[in-house]
Amino acid sequence: RAIKPLIAGRDTIGQAQSGTGKTGAFTVGCLARVDPKLRATQALILAPTRELAQQITSVTKALADFLDVKCHACIGGTAVREDIEKLREGQHVVVGTPGRVFDMANKRHLRLDDLKIFVLDEADEMLSRGFKDQIYDVFRLLPSNVQV
Repeated sequence: RAIKPLIAGRDTIGQAQSGTGKTGAFTVGCLARVDPKLRATQALILAPTRELAQQITSVTKALADFLDVKCHACIGGTAVREDIEKLREGQHVVVGTPGRVFDMANKRHLRLDDLKIFVLDEADEMLSRGFKDQIYDVFRLLPSNVQV
């Protein structure tokens, strides 16, 4: 039920039990909004942990395999230089943790000018784990017309 409003460009809150396909739903929604010809970040997905960000990246890459869409995980604990290089190449979808994503966006390595959709996965957990300020910092850098 969440895919239609996501594809239509409407702000959406998806809430369901574990194992029901939320990640697949918002990933399909993101990929439907991405223009592969535009070499710019068009979808940004924040996750509370490195592990979840890597898992979302794997799902996104698997679904995007036939669409010529690039996806990269910007997470702490990895080489910043590699993130900068990958972002310079142009990534349609960026998945990451709030701290690393904010750092990359604040330093303009992650350009958000063409962003169409912003996803907070496990938003309740991120807000309760103290990421509120970091999420707000990222949110302030987003274009005003971005879908959430």
